[in-house]
Amino acid sequence: MAEARQAVAFQFSVTEEGQLKFNYSFEGIKILLQSAWISARRKYVVFRNALLIGVFPASPISLLVIASLLVVAGYSGYFDVVGLCDYYISLFPGTDIFGSFARWTAILVTIALMFWVMLAHLLQQLLKCLLMYHGYMFAKHGRTSVMTKVWQLLVALVSSQAIGKPKLYSYQKSLPSLPVPGLKDTCKRYLSSVRALLDDKEYEEMEELVKEFQATKGKKFQNYLWLKSWWSNNYVTDWWNQYVYLAGRSSLMINSNYYATDARIMLTNRCAARMGLLTYCTMKLQWLINTEALRPILGQGLVPLCSSQYRLLFGTTRIPGRTTDKLLHTDSSHVAVYRKGRWYSVSTMFRNKPLTPRELEEQFQYILDDDTVEATEGERYLMALTSQNRDKWASDRETYFSTGKNQASLSVIETSMYVLIIEDEDNCQVIPDDVDDAKMSAYCKDLLCGRGWTRWFDKSFCYIHYPNARVGINAEHSWADAPIIGYLLEFCSVAEHQMKYDEDGHCHGPMSDAVPKPQRLSWELSEECVKVINEAVKLAQDKIADVDLYMMEHVAFGKGVVKKFKISPDAFLQMALQLAYYKDAGRQCLTYEASMTRLFRDGRTETVRSATVESAAFVRAMRNKDCPKEEKKKLLYKATDKHQYMYRSAMIGKGIDRHLFCLYVVSRYCNEESAFLKKVLSEPWRLSTSQTPTQQLGKIDYNNYPKRATSGGGFGPVAADGYGVSYIIPGDYEFYFHVSSFKSSPKTVSVQVLYVVCVCVCV
Repeated sequence: MAEARQAVAFQFSVTEEGQLKFNYSFEGIKILLQSAWISARRKYVVFRNALLIGVFPASPISLLVIASLLVVAGYSGYFDVVGLCDYYISLFPGTDIFGSFARWTAILVTIALMFWVMLAHLLQQLLKCLLMYHGYMFAKHGRTSVMTKVWQLLVALVSSQAIGKPKLYSYQKSLPSLPVPGLKDTCKRYLSSVRALLDDKEYEEMEELVKEFQATKGKKFQNYLWLKSWWSNNYVTDWWNQYVYLAGRSSLMINSNYYATDARIMLTNRCAARMGLLTYCTMKLQWLINTEALRPILGQGLVPLCSSQYRLLFGTTRIPGRTTDKLLHTDSSHVAVYRKGRWYSVSTMFRNKPLTPRELEEQFQYILDDDTVEATEGERYLMALTSQNRDKWASDRETYFSTGKNQASLSVIETSMYVLIIEDEDNCQVIPDDVDDAKMSAYCKDLLCGRGWTRWFDKSFCYIHYPNARVGINAEHSWADAPIIGYLLEFCSVAEHQMKYDEDGHCHGPMSDAVPKPQRLSWELSEECVKVINEAVKLAQDKIADVDLYMMEHVAFGKGVVKKFKISPDAFLQMALQLAYYKDAGRQCLTYEASMTRLFRDGRTETVRSATVESAAFVRAMRNKDCPKEEKKKLLYKATDKHQYMYRSAMIGKGIDRHLFCLYVVSRYCNEESAFLKKVLSEPWRLSTSQTPTQQLGKIDYNNYPKRATSGGGFGPVAADGYGVSYIIPGDYEFYFHVSSFKSSPKTVSVQVLYVVCVCVCV
């Protein structure tokens, strides 16, 4: 209350004589002035960034150069300034009242601005055209063609026109749009991708379907898609977000959300201290994103990646709907915290200034020590509602959380920067240990789904903190892809090692006793609502019990050895996965590997189909004891080269699946069915794979400091009888694998296939 009174700058009262008496709070006035100053500064930053991004790669300096050249040209008589003045007066009657110098200045400024805007637009279009060149991606390692060298010089020359460091979104207008591949090219690539999976009769039937599609409905759908590509920044992304993610009705738990693990080294074993410093680090990253001061990622130091996904990292929640979900994004400065069934709101700002790491530590320590009021049963298990299918959760949310305290408390959670979950020793089933694979596997499964009621699956990400100070992340998938969460973890790891802790493991920084304590959220949950929550808990726990997840570290060798043989580490591991699946299942299967398309504006992902004719030949050779070693080696090089070619093709918009997906969406809009598209989109991905990105900041030497690397992350299986496989390549000396499947399937055993993978890597 005392703090609330200080915030009131002016108060007045009426005396007995009927006179007004004013009271002034200098502290309140100070806070108001600070707020006004911060608001004005934010508006200035927004305006400045909009201006700089709007003209990038041109800069305000180029405006001064153009204006100076015009002045020199005017004085030198290269153009008729007097004639321009007369023409200006004819356009704007009444301006002749101004002196000749004022008119002359106005004309020069107008002309300079016109030339400057034209120059900016020209440079943007030139840079966009240059960034459409991808020949450098297909050059052999260590060889650079003359064309690529000229291209590098031109890109560097155009980009250097900007003064100072580029902003986070500086390159967005210069990024090319994702091109629509040719229909014949996509169909040809598709047939090639399934040849190894079909027998001769099945392949002939598929060829007939493809030919019929190309000759009939395919052309019409392709033309509509071409039209869409002209008015949208990316012909895939909006439909992909809407129909693959937001329109999905299944539970987010296991089916959509994914997890990311902590760095193996910890600088403190104090849970509250780690929460305080990591929260401060996330605040710093949020500030860099909001002010656009974060540097965009440049491949090879030249090629920018799309930065649009960073916008929704903080303050984003997926809101359930009856038929489709929506994303809610707010610019918030509080964190929603959960511990022992209790919910709190922790503000990260005080008097318009961010709290210090030490002050944040005290906030979280208060929550750890708070045992004043026990949580009710419904409050404890509230998060289980977010694990339901989306229609059921939307209905329950509307029924029980649309009014009163429940609506207010739910709003605090949904508008928070992120959700922070504190696991306690009494209820925590997992104490992470980076030495024991079994404990690490349990830790990974806990990050993925918790106990069914300890993860807010709707939030952009949940930070999970364990009693031994180990942390992890559970992330929702619709708003962005895994590289953004990877960037967050890497950024926080670098910042944590820079700021460090004191000798006792506490955070550094001053403290203020005036900082308000965390606010406890309150709920009014009816018996009917509690019953619904308990049913959600039971359903979630049944699903979790069916998840078989195992994680393993491979230390026999890493990418350093693989690269000595001039083989891509990613392609090498994909071939190992093909061999392992064949050993496990006795056949090959349709394989999904995620590739990014962030070379294009608003790009997300594309599919690389790893099961190829070349990989099948390699697998057969490896299973043939009579096959010479040299032949096996030759087939390995051929298979990895093909995989690299497909991966790079997918990156530059020449994939298969996103194009066919969009053609399918067009067919639905046209209300016309296609037997070919229907068959393609119903094919199960029994082996779904992804490489976890690393070294996005390039500030951690994982070879000399391997403990600073994370063990990666993972996701649930995509098919009921398939595997979800994730791997990370943090340095030259090790790999980490995460494999998930369902126990209810008699065809899959995660730990078994993981051991086979590690054996195949070493073969």
